[in-house]
Amino acid sequence: MKMGFRVVEAGGGIRDESVALTDLVIAGWAGRDRAAIDEHIREMEEIGVAPPSAVPLFYRAAIHNLVATDELQALGPDSSGEAEAVLIQAGGETLVALGSDHTDRKLESYSIPASKQICLKPVSVEAWRFADVEDHWDQLVLRAWATIGGERVLYQEGTMDGLLHPRELFAKYAGGSKELAPGTAMLGGTMAVIGGIRPADRFEAELEDLKLGRSLRLAYDVRPLPVIE
Repeated sequence: MKMGFRVVEAGGGIRDESVALTDLVIAGWAGRDRAAIDEHIREMEEIGVAPPSAVPLFYRAAIHNLVATDELQALGPDSSGEAEAVLIQAGGETLVALGSDHTDRKLESYSIPASKQICLKPVSVEAWRFADVEDHWDQLVLRAWATIGGERVLYQEGTMDGLLHPRELFAKYAGGSKELAPGTAMLGGTMAVIGGIRPADRFEAELEDLKLGRSLRLAYDVRPLPVIE
């Protein structure tokens, strides 16, 4: 599958990149702090999800689930988003985009892999070169907002030092290699939700680079589809 990205470089240059994608990987339980992981596990247990067998875990989903969209249709009212950096191996370099691991929470209590597969994963059109942010990766700020019942609330916020560094994720996933295989896109993990996991009518996210004075942004509306028995 080919997907186009607008790559914004640290020096201000902008280029369009068409990337041939073959594999979508979702890094779960990818926190650097065990206490933060345990908090997220408790969040998930509150909605009926069994704790993981190991941390981190790498779930798989079909590559066509990764989409650039401003509206997501989900079956039923029980899905919600999670802001995540998306690491993309594009030829000879790694790109960084911003995505949402939108997940069916009702199905998740039955099967996490199935819940990952059933929902699309929105991703930003703009991307950065990982090489431009690797030296200050831990300082990047990840945020999300949810619009619930007409009220926009802060849903997630934290610096990337709360999550495993991409190189460590790559090594754990790829058996020691610090690079992803060409064509692989990896959602790099998320952080705890403020106020508990819950569905929203609209989901927005931002990955802010304070050092270089720029942000990646993502926003989409959620349209539930009726469940017909």
